[in-house]
Amino acid sequence: MQKKFILEDLDCAHCAGLMEEKIAALEGVKKCTVTFLTRKMVLDIEDGKEAEVIKEAKKIIKKLEPDVEVVEK
Repeated sequence: MQKKFILEDLDCAHCAGLMEEKIAALEGVKKCTVTFLTRKMVLDIEDGKEAEVIKEAKKIIKKLEPDVEVVEK
């Protein structure tokens, strides 16, 4: 299942790259794309693991960029 998010107040390109790398490594994630310029994140998640993956992804984002708000599109 594909989920799309806006990462409001994302202001670090390096952090965006780290987010993409760390979230892509989570169990249940088939693919993660974080685009700094558009502040969008697209997750391709295995069925049945959406809630767990999104929760962990938000933790990673908050750790790297505490001011970022994750808004589902």
